[in-house]
Amino acid sequence: MFIVNPCCDLMPQEIIDGYRNIPVANIGDARGRFGCMSWMIKPMNHDMRICGPALTVQTYRADNLAIHVALNMARPGDVLVIDAGGICDTGLWGGLMNQMARQKKLGGIILDGGVRDCQELAASDFPVFARAISPQGGFKASPGSVNIPISCGGVPVLPGDLVVGDADGVVVVPSAQAKEILEKSLGVVQKEKELRERMGRGEQLYSLLKLDGAPETLGMIVNRVDTMK
Repeated sequence: MFIVNPCCDLMPQEIIDGYRNIPVANIGDARGRFGCMSWMIKPMNHDMRICGPALTVQTYRADNLAIHVALNMARPGDVLVIDAGGICDTGLWGGLMNQMARQKKLGGIILDGGVRDCQELAASDFPVFARAISPQGGFKASPGSVNIPISCGGVPVLPGDLVVGDADGVVVVPSAQAKEILEKSLGVVQKEKELRERMGRGEQLYSLLKLDGAPETLGMIVNRVDTMK
């Protein structure tokens, strides 16, 4: 069954804004190292950053009709998160769609599949993350679904979940946990700041991370050198 559901309620803007300047790696750490999409989902250029609620799309192979449906109904700030099955031989997103999304002030696009018009996309200030590039265009002849639970880059995504992307990749934050994960992410940022300050004063990262004795606990044989001689 193919379904097009209406857009869900947006999470509070202050929650979304709170994530905008937090590195994806820190958010992933705050999530217990869960929720990060495949490393193959990459930005078209490393300066791109994405942060917004997911408007999910599931497409039929080599067809982008459902993406056009989603683009037509998307609201400012929405991020199109598209499950194209990881199929890389078709460019399901291109320059015309990118211009429309930019004019509608969408938050960006994350596509587990291929895009085309890559030079135009890379030069744009509209953030595009994708698995691959292919010049072959998509058909508009098969059904798909919008605003249903999907998998993108190996991670479950529900409509309205927060997606954040930077040069490192993309992380998904479940909407029900967005406030809690934001607080944990800010804590990770603060902890890293403190670690850098202590390293700057001469302390060793190995000890700061409390790794003394860890190799032996795991059965590693450590032949130590007496550095006092």
